[in-house]
Amino acid sequence: MKILWLHIVRAYLSLGLFFYFKTIKVVHAENVPKNGAVLFLGNHQNALLDALLIAVKSGRFSYFLTRASVFKKKVIASILKSLLMLPVYRVRDGWSNISKNNSVFSMCANLLNKGEAITVFPEGNHSLKRRVRPLSKGFTRMVFEALQHNPELQVKMLPVGFNYSNPTYFGDSVSLNFGAPILVTSEVIKSVDESTKALKTKVFNQLCELTTHIPEANYENDIKTLNDLQVDFLQPTSVNACVASHFENCKPAKPNRFSIFKSFFKLLLIIHLFPPYLIWKFVIEPKIKEAEFIDTFRFAIAITLVPIYMVIVVVLLSMLSFKLAISWFLFVLGIALFSVKL
Repeated sequence: MKILWLHIVRAYLSLGLFFYFKTIKVVHAENVPKNGAVLFLGNHQNALLDALLIAVKSGRFSYFLTRASVFKKKVIASILKSLLMLPVYRVRDGWSNISKNNSVFSMCANLLNKGEAITVFPEGNHSLKRRVRPLSKGFTRMVFEALQHNPELQVKMLPVGFNYSNPTYFGDSVSLNFGAPILVTSEVIKSVDESTKALKTKVFNQLCELTTHIPEANYENDIKTLNDLQVDFLQPTSVNACVASHFENCKPAKPNRFSIFKSFFKLLLIIHLFPPYLIWKFVIEPKIKEAEFIDTFRFAIAITLVPIYMVIVVVLLSMLSFKLAISWFLFVLGIALFSVKL
């Protein structure tokens, strides 16, 4: 039943992401091991959307380390745990709670020993800045603990680069770049401090290649220049080369020839989904304090309130005419596709 539930949730999320993103580009999916212990290590830009994209596009059922603050309510905690999410505590959750991470890391070590996949965002927090931030060492700790319990175990660490064209924009595009697996064996236990530093460096360097990495020193000026040049952020290798060449070797993204039609279909979509849109625009969005959560909450509305509203309208219209109800339903799906995919 657990596996069936996970398949159902993944299928529904996959459908939701299809309607939400213009394009989802997966690069080097062949690098994802089909079985065995895997640690997905991604840069973290877009809150929950980063995790959902790995869940849907990696081909593996993965456990996710999630900040403990969202587990406070029992009902929500039960749902999150059924979706393979594990609470991890941060300093802001209070020093008294940090010790609880010991059991979480031990649980992760056991999962790796069972050949499971785990997703960790080692930057420790999210940011819309197009750069890789310093990595915490927590992910190495769970690997070392797993290898201490089972010296024969082999863990593959797989860096994942997330690249969004415009992460706060509805109908955005995203690319997932799966890096080269980093094989970790019990040899690392012989010198934990050196191995920790070496593994963090390997993962950091790969992430800097798999996503746009703009140095902090001149970040604001560089990001403005890149936006003015209209580069394609889905191509991190090209963008990084652009920055490295001092903006002499830059390729602009292809212009959208259908932008006018896209705006028209978005307006039509808002008209036909006006109640959910009002809830989003005037109730939910004003309460969002961090821009990194805009996409997450908007997607949540798209896969919850919007389907509920559409079902209600279809039921009401079917009382007048079943053909009218189906026609309205198909029409809304059509304009939703055009408003996103154009």
